[in-house]
Amino acid sequence: MQSDKTTLKDLSVFAADENGSIFGLLAHTTTQAGKDMLRRHIQSPPATHQDLMQMQDMVKFFSRNTDVWPAIITNGTLVMIDKFFDAADTQSTPPAGINLILGRYLQKWLNKNEYFFTQFSLSHIADFMKGCRQMTALLQRNDLPEMLRRELELVLQETNHRLTEELLLVNKDTPYRDLALLNYKVRREMKHNINRLVNHYARMDAWQAMAKASLLHSWHFPQLLPADVSVLDVKELYHPLLQQPIPYTINLQDKQNFLILTGANMSGKTTFMRALGVGALLAHIGMAVPAKAMRISFLQGIITNMHVEDNLIKGESYFFAEVQRMKLTAQQLQNHGAHLVLMDELFKGTNVHDAYECTKAVIDGLLNHPHHLMILSTHLYEVAQHFSTNASINFAYFTTQMAGDEQFLFTYELKQGISNDRIGYRILQKEGVLTLLHKQKP
Repeated sequence: MQSDKTTLKDLSVFAADENGSIFGLLAHTTTQAGKDMLRRHIQSPPATHQDLMQMQDMVKFFSRNTDVWPAIITNGTLVMIDKFFDAADTQSTPPAGINLILGRYLQKWLNKNEYFFTQFSLSHIADFMKGCRQMTALLQRNDLPEMLRRELELVLQETNHRLTEELLLVNKDTPYRDLALLNYKVRREMKHNINRLVNHYARMDAWQAMAKASLLHSWHFPQLLPADVSVLDVKELYHPLLQQPIPYTINLQDKQNFLILTGANMSGKTTFMRALGVGALLAHIGMAVPAKAMRISFLQGIITNMHVEDNLIKGESYFFAEVQRMKLTAQQLQNHGAHLVLMDELFKGTNVHDAYECTKAVIDGLLNHPHHLMILSTHLYEVAQHFSTNASINFAYFTTQMAGDEQFLFTYELKQGISNDRIGYRILQKEGVLTLLHKQKP
């Protein structure tokens, strides 16, 4: 499944401040390399339903077996490995003569920095190899997921090096003459092996982080259906970035694949669509989702039309930017495979009558693509009414409770039907905007 940068931005997947992003909820890796790998995994999820099923099986395995992850490897371990191979290598021949004759304490006195760097680096490489060996021991298990088994078999191949056993014996008491010889050999013989091992480890670090996040947030693994039918069936789904979220339950499927949302501004329409997008994305990277239950078919991608931006440099208006985003959406819908399309208040950059005509025309066109899952929110009550007799469209709205002219309460509850709430003018009055505007200077 693919999601472009605009969709990832609309869903708050990545942000400068990780605490306010979906990525921040998932980034429980033990290394920076693992975090980088997790980011790439989110940007390029499994390409087929079979690959996704294998990914979910593997994340489930880590969630059931939290004790298998090697504590001996830390982010500092990988940092020192990187520094070790990046450091200048001034030796063109194996160390010999006086360098090997000097005792440990004399060497520490004459060449203190090199001594400690060599000892510290090789100790970290030894820890890394021990952690990798600990992981490959899992190959003896019968319940090992196929994807993890393939990864660990590659790890095992890389650790089967003639210097591995020698590295595993390194400790604080290893004589400097042994460290110096090993330093020379490892630089020349194991650089590529260890770099490949770091990539394998980072990939598994990303996987175990998804499992850790699933457990930490008490999320549930979804049922992943093949792509031949379009289904999005969720029970008590919520937006994971909210402190006190309201859960949603909804069911979209073939012949009823379209949902039109209505309700007052600020009533919860955008948050609901973002929750659906986030849930679908998490399901398609193989991890659990913030819902009591979810059934979702394999999707080709997620497309959002939410926060479109104009382009001053190109001289493009907001409305033109909206049209271009919808054009891109239409092009994506021509591709094979179902998409989840999330459209929030289309054509805000034009007048109400024009927005009504454009939205109505777009919905007419979207109805020609019944294998996609589509949600559209609108504050144009007339649009929903126009399509109210179409059996392929579901209608839901968010309620707003009002008492008198001044009080209103957003419950964020989703109900079936079409809303006719119009509270914009009341909010304008309540906030005192009109009073200020009519107030004249003395």
